[in-house]
Amino acid sequence: MSKSNALYRSEQHKAGTDTMAGTVKRVLGAGMLAMSLLASHSWAAGPAATIEDLSWMTGNYAADLGPNTLEENWIGAENGSIAAMVRMSGPEGTSMFEMITIEEVDGSLVLHLQQFDPGYQPRTEAPLKMELAMITDNHVHFTKISGEGMPTLGYTRSGETFTIHVGQADGSTRDIPLQVRSLWN
Repeated sequence: MSKSNALYRSEQHKAGTDTMAGTVKRVLGAGMLAMSLLASHSWAAGPAATIEDLSWMTGNYAADLGPNTLEENWIGAENGSIAAMVRMSGPEGTSMFEMITIEEVDGSLVLHLQQFDPGYQPRTEAPLKMELAMITDNHVHFTKISGEGMPTLGYTRSGETFTIHVGQADGSTRDIPLQVRSLWN
């Protein structure tokens, strides 16, 4: 190969490398910019809501379910969360405890629920996690995103009645109406 051909090929190789390096740098730069924008953006899965929108849930509610009594005790909505302790008990003793938390996440609400057998033994490996699906003045509805358990869960308050809407695997809903009761009686 002549000296001029070798020089020409060397210049071609250098130009191709510079072009390739420039392309790689531009692609990497664009990718890093996109990742930065995605990481800084809030991607709330559910409708916009705050924990104060659930202040109507606060209270003590109970109902007889056959020989058992189901109790739900919701503490006040405060500092981005609301929580409930649930107990099912009857003549045979306590059969179930349940802990529910609802928290503000990325401008919406996320519900976590864990049930326990007596002795504080979890019924499932991990808590059920649900995202907000719908919210109105006295009604809220969540849809499962992970964990074992019901596909949907909702709550409604109308006067002295607090209704739990438990989604079933077949797509139907079981409504459990509870009544307001005083902790001091």
